[in-house]
Amino acid sequence: MSSSIFDNTERAFVLKSDSELERAYFLFKMISKEPLVRIGTAMTKFALNANLPVEGLIRSTVFDHFCGGVSEDDCIPVMDKLFEAGVCSVLDYSVEGKEDEKQFDACLTKVLELTDFAEEKDAMPISVFKPTGLGRFAIWQKKTEGKAFTPEEQEEWDKIVDRFDQICKKAKETDVAVLIDAEESWMQDAADDLVAEMMATYNTEKAIVFNTLQCYRWDRLNYLKKLHVDARVKGFKIGVKIVRGAYMEKENDRAQEKDYPTPICESKDATDQNFDTTLGYIFDNLNDISVFLGTHNEASCLLAIEIMKNKSITINDKRVWFGQLYGMSDHISFNLALGGYNVAKYMPFGPVKDVMPYLIRRAEENTSVAGQTNRELELIKSERKRRKI
Repeated sequence: MSSSIFDNTERAFVLKSDSELERAYFLFKMISKEPLVRIGTAMTKFALNANLPVEGLIRSTVFDHFCGGVSEDDCIPVMDKLFEAGVCSVLDYSVEGKEDEKQFDACLTKVLELTDFAEEKDAMPISVFKPTGLGRFAIWQKKTEGKAFTPEEQEEWDKIVDRFDQICKKAKETDVAVLIDAEESWMQDAADDLVAEMMATYNTEKAIVFNTLQCYRWDRLNYLKKLHVDARVKGFKIGVKIVRGAYMEKENDRAQEKDYPTPICESKDATDQNFDTTLGYIFDNLNDISVFLGTHNEASCLLAIEIMKNKSITINDKRVWFGQLYGMSDHISFNLALGGYNVAKYMPFGPVKDVMPYLIRRAEENTSVAGQTNRELELIKSERKRRKI
């Protein structure tokens, strides 16, 4: 399987109508221009906060391209279409930045419902949530910093632990893997510790609970090696989703402001190398570690394929999944699925207003990864040409 496999645009855009392909072309052209992204995101935030009637416009452009719908029922036709093309879905309730207990309980209920939903639906073998969906960022940060909680904060933390436990227990009962997203480094240690506890409890036979490693952090491979030692001693399996990362500018700015060494690798090349070395370590230890490769990088996907071939790992081995975001890198997802690999699309959904912070972050990330946006544009152009649009 050479990189030319990813050039098959007929396969990549098999589910897109001509009008959807045109919308994708328009969107990626816009995203490729940084000033437009800055102006567009500022205007969108303003319009939504001012309750201006822009939801219809957002829905018909950026929302429908990058999201499955406003509810899980909304997502079913999209998921079914993907599944017919051999691609599974991971429904991600992408409501961010909530701050009160009622909202955390609502998120818990939603994730439990989605896990039950996944049990019934072959197209959705995996569930997902963010730590801050279940508790305030400030509590995670305080725990990471090792500061003493007030009695009220301790009560909040106990509720977070209970919510995590309910979800991981449900995942084990339904045999649905659950991916726990990574967030900013200054709250991540507390999340890592809690997820490791859940793995020790629920990953006794196989990986059900997955932590996320952001490989733009130079310390993540060492973290994984330490976790691996712990897992061997305690007798549990490790599940990891590896990604490059989503908070780079924020991380660097904070490190500079507070005068500590940045946790981010010194360059894009160093990040790529860190990702690929981590990937290699996982494949060397596949009996202990299952992996979800969350990557839009063709070279890393090809490396994984090469390693699997060299180690005689079957292409649909349940311990190895490839994943890309819905609305992006279809040339990777659909061509991998055609090759018989386990592939899933991360599909955000939720009310338009609540999902906007996620969409804005996506647009900003795409702007900072110019090469990727240009690649998407080139592929869409090729397909437009092939279809004679």
